[in-house]
Amino acid sequence: MDTEDPAAGGATIDIGRIMDMIPHRYPFLMIDRVTEVVAGVSAVGIKNVTIDEPFFQGHFPAQPIMPGVLLIEAMAQTAAVLVVETLGIDREGSLVYFMSIDNARFRKPVVPGDTVHIHVRKQQSRGNVWKFKGEARVGDTLMAEATYAAMIVDE
Repeated sequence: MDTEDPAAGGATIDIGRIMDMIPHRYPFLMIDRVTEVVAGVSAVGIKNVTIDEPFFQGHFPAQPIMPGVLLIEAMAQTAAVLVVETLGIDREGSLVYFMSIDNARFRKPVVPGDTVHIHVRKQQSRGNVWKFKGEARVGDTLMAEATYAAMIVDE
């Protein structure tokens, strides 16, 4: 269910609505909620990291750390929700393909129990190509960041 949160500056989008908007599913759906979305501008996604995540079986069993590439994927999925919210219902279910990932930096490990806030901001868009700046934060701590471009395509 979407609700308007004036303090946050935009709508809140729950997991059911996220699954309507983007095609990702378990175990590769990397966001649980979008707490802020301002169409055409920015969005904040949430990933609640639990020990039950399938990637922790091999990364790393004795010291579980969320893979950095999955933090980047969470940024991309949050951006995809922003794109669909911006372009409208006709774009629901569209695929978003990475075109480039630049300046990716992994600052601190994300571990079970963390709640990751994924901040994405649109830098530009031309046709079906969009460019974003993304950050993954736990509390006030920057965990990862990247600039990336994606192409939005129909199925």
